[in-house]
Amino acid sequence: MQDSVIIEAKGIEKSFGKLKVLKGIDLTVRKSEVLSIMGASGAGKSTLLQILGTLSTPDAGSLTIDNIDVLRLNARLLSLFRNTKTGFVFQFHHLLPEFTAVENVMIPALIAGKSSKAAREEALSLLSDLGVGGRGSHKPSELSGGEQQRVAIARALINHPAVVFADEPSGNLDSATKAELHRLFFELRDRTGQTFVIVTHDPELARMCDRSLFMRDGLFTEENIG
Repeated sequence: MQDSVIIEAKGIEKSFGKLKVLKGIDLTVRKSEVLSIMGASGAGKSTLLQILGTLSTPDAGSLTIDNIDVLRLNARLLSLFRNTKTGFVFQFHHLLPEFTAVENVMIPALIAGKSSKAAREEALSLLSDLGVGGRGSHKPSELSGGEQQRVAIARALINHPAVVFADEPSGNLDSATKAELHRLFFELRDRTGQTFVIVTHDPELARMCDRSLFMRDGLFTEENIG
């Protein structure tokens, strides 16, 4: 795989029972690219994102991320890879309600073996960088939707992943907060050089991306939107 390529997927297929959701997806993503994937509900976008993020296994095909053949990793190595090489941002945040913002952000770092002190320092720094440094001691129920999403992004970034996967990350936000979040993705890319793969229904976000791919019935169709 070329040095400038971070993700290479070939012939990805996935079925649920008799329903074939992905029908042979080929995809190459370059380092530091911000890529959006669009399409109607049921097109297979989230299924593909879960496979690319190693949360799900395809029925057929190959997948290489950061020069690692992830489909050949055993469960322990795959878990380690997922925690250190990838980050996830979801529409519904998935923050743990009983923990504060800083504690939520610390969790992946603690799993990766960092000390509590180092994890806390890194978490506080990220929250500050993302504009919610003063909210670290608050629990998710005490945060706005935009603040919760920023905490979720900090959690996704704490282990400095090579790729950040986002599934409808601004789907529940008001228009002003949504625009702010969209700008944040590109600021992060410019600052860190990380790659972002974003599933979205938002044409405004898609237009901002380096590339926008469209899915229909388990395959990519046209590329780029104007």
